[in-house]
Amino acid sequence: MSQTLSLRMAGPVPAAAARTLLAASWQRCEGDYALDPAQSGLSDLLSCFELRQSCDEAGPLLRFADAELDRLHAIVRDMDYAVLLADRTGTVLTRRTARDTERGCRRWHLWPGARWDEREEGTNGIGTCLAEQRPVTVHMNQHWRVNLRYLTCTAVPVYDALGRLAGALDASSYHPDPDARDVALIRNTITEAARRIEARCFGDLYRGHMIVTMGADDGSSAPLLALDADRRVVGATHAARRDMGLKDGDALEFCLLDERGPRPDGFRAAEKAVVETALASARGNVSAAARQLGISRSTLHRKIRALSIEADL
Repeated sequence: MSQTLSLRMAGPVPAAAARTLLAASWQRCEGDYALDPAQSGLSDLLSCFELRQSCDEAGPLLRFADAELDRLHAIVRDMDYAVLLADRTGTVLTRRTARDTERGCRRWHLWPGARWDEREEGTNGIGTCLAEQRPVTVHMNQHWRVNLRYLTCTAVPVYDALGRLAGALDASSYHPDPDARDVALIRNTITEAARRIEARCFGDLYRGHMIVTMGADDGSSAPLLALDADRRVVGATHAARRDMGLKDGDALEFCLLDERGPRPDGFRAAEKAVVETALASARGNVSAAARQLGISRSTLHRKIRALSIEADL
């Protein structure tokens, strides 16, 4: 297996983390799925009825992704890339392709109704991204199936407003640059698009709530919190849950500014984000920020000192 892996991955050498990710995928293909790399995959496209069902099950994801898909394709179409949105099963729900590439995209299953589950198609952008829940690029010979070696696929996970994996956003080309010189740009562009889709879904679900950003994050998920009128956390994205040590689906409903009781792991970063947001909204006025947060001025002073926040005290 190791000899085959090094041979098939000749050409552009990915970073160490990417090599590990792809090696793990290849091991699943050989050991867990028992896929023959020489056997042609690409199962039939879903019927119109089946595709409609998958789109209905995706909920608001398609609606909020629509504008981002248009924006993303406007950036990558001159590099001969198609843009795809797949659900959590790896089924392509919608696409953006240039008119003169439609025939080729359909042939290579860069098309609605295509199924890119890693268990069926082996190592590929959408399927491996969903299996690993991490951004991934699969460039040409890095695909498990020999017949997919002409493709380059970069995919990032997309999460719903409850922090659950909802699908993958993908940019693929069937006649890519052999040296993969455009991969970094493609990956950064689709990562930003995936974060905006998630943020729009989150903002819609928690409309009317205070939305707080928990600092910078370089992953595909935006670290956002939603607070109710009592400043209790009622919503958190995948990245925010991860930063607080909470699993997707864990109950929230805890007050970040309550000084009593146990604190969830990672509480400090979330609490700091809330205090900094209130201070920014109040233009540094501690008394106004305290009123906004529903706590006393002395409590906010203690929070500011404990969290090492710079403020006009």
